[in-house]
Amino acid sequence: MNINLTCAIARSTHLLGDKWSLLILRDMLLHNKSRFKEFIESKEKIATNILTNRIKNLIDADLITLLDINSTKKSRRYIVTDKGMLTLPIIMELYMFSINDIAESDLNKQQLYIKQQILSNKKLFESTKRLDYLAFKKGLLSDISERQLA
Repeated sequence: MNINLTCAIARSTHLLGDKWSLLILRDMLLHNKSRFKEFIESKEKIATNILTNRIKNLIDADLITLLDINSTKKSRRYIVTDKGMLTLPIIMELYMFSINDIAESDLNKQQLYIKQQILSNKKLFESTKRLDYLAFKKGLLSDISERQLA
């Protein structure tokens, strides 16, 4: 970060203040997405140039990291860092702020399931997603290690 922001809220909004960064982190933490192509396929339809820019910004902010630097563009995977994991409660609160304003008829099955899970026990949903992501990340790291040893 080039700017010396001494207000924690200003610093946070500088890092996370655009919708795309939060949606990329949402896709990673809640849906175990890790590839450029998977982010492009999200229903919000981010443009490739914006996605490239946001991934770079998230890496520069130490919220995500490139998993295998030696991989080809098509096989690159990104994972959330420990600092990036701290955004999960923020994502959850943003969800809670607006979910009741969206008609259930506009939600797909997965979104309805997530809504039901979060509204029934938000803390359990958040801790389960955290553990699920950590297991997913561990599997990706293990795959990379095995390939490097082969």
